[in-house]
Amino acid sequence: MKYRKGIPNGEKNYITPAGLKKFQDEFQQLKYNERPQVVEVVSWAAGNGDRSENGDFIYGKKRLREIDKRLEFLCKRLDIAEVVDPLLITVDYVAIGATVTIVDDSGLEKVYQIVGADESDPNVGKISWVSPIARALLKTKEGDYVTYKSPGGERGLEVISIKYVEIF
Repeated sequence: MKYRKGIPNGEKNYITPAGLKKFQDEFQQLKYNERPQVVEVVSWAAGNGDRSENGDFIYGKKRLREIDKRLEFLCKRLDIAEVVDPLLITVDYVAIGATVTIVDDSGLEKVYQIVGADESDPNVGKISWVSPIARALLKTKEGDYVTYKSPGGERGLEVISIKYVEIF
């Protein structure tokens, strides 16, 4: 199943409420705003005669295929979504939805939010629960030291704090 890319076989498609809302908003925007506008342009362009050199028609059809492909992906991901609300989690260890402060072997402190595979953005500290760092952190507690394999070799980090707060 192509739409399971990024999610280990047999695992659920975990997603935070913010990630779910982002997917739902994108689906609504594409289906009810952008797609009808592109269909209108393609219909108009088709009525202009020769379609072989009609840029509006050619690029419009291409954009429709892109939109339809994205809508299919979003629909399938939403169908298998398992929402994890960090505000409802009451455990004292790292789980999906946690905001974790760590210190790496070089002494650098970082904050990571463990999110669903579809909502990761390492540039802002959101890491997928299937990433090597997150996999190493899952089920750890404050004060634990773990190692993980990175492209640069094995690395270690210490868990400084774990919080369950709203993820935006």
